[in-house]
Amino acid sequence: MSGNDNPGNFANRPKEEVQNIASKGGQASHSGGFASMDADKQKDVASMGGKASGGSFEPGSEKASEAGKK
Repeated sequence: MSGNDNPGNFANRPKEEVQNIASKGGQASHSGGFASMDADKQKDVASMGGKASGGSFEPGSEKASEAGKK
């Protein structure tokens, strides 16, 4: 083991599981998302200018200000 008990760390997973994930070529955890949408749906989402996600911050919030400084 690597000394890191994070289950997301491949070094902590059984070899067979790592091989199974690797055989999927990066598709193991990506079953959807923007790239999998049809072109019309992408246009609809993109036209919302980030509002489709519900947003992470309240406009003018201290948290938003802090994030903008990073």
